Amino acid sequence: MRPRSTKSNPPPGTSCAQARESARRVLAEQDAPPPLVADVLTVVSELVSNAVRHAGGVTGFQVTARADQVVVEVSDRSALLPHLRRHSPHTPGGFGWRVVKTLAPSTFVRSHRSGKTVIAALPTRTGRPPAP
Repeated sequence: MRPRSTKSNPPPGTSCAQARESARRVLAEQDAPPPLVADVLTVVSELVSNAVRHAGGVTGFQVTARADQVVVEVSDRSALLPHLRRHSPHTPGGFGWRVVKTLAPSTFVRSHRSGKTVIAALPTRTGRPPAP
């Protein structure tokens, strides 16, 4: 990737499709390799869909690409923090946070007065990070 920073910051209420398209534009400007694009789009999809499904919707969204990492930030209205769920064959879902933490191991959550922001940093190096 090129060593410059590019940001995209679509409006609050962003859908998964809008967020993915915004991320694609940022990554195309940086000539990101296809495996990195796929990983970033997966993280974007998981974070945005979780904000919509569990936290009252997206209140902020931003993607920033740098030479060493791509940072995805998704804000929502809920103060509840994401967590790993135990696998249960009787309960569908529950894999999203595990996927995000695997692809972006330095993910963290910043709580604020109006909810929270999940910040996921994906390294741009070749290869995937080890599973948590």
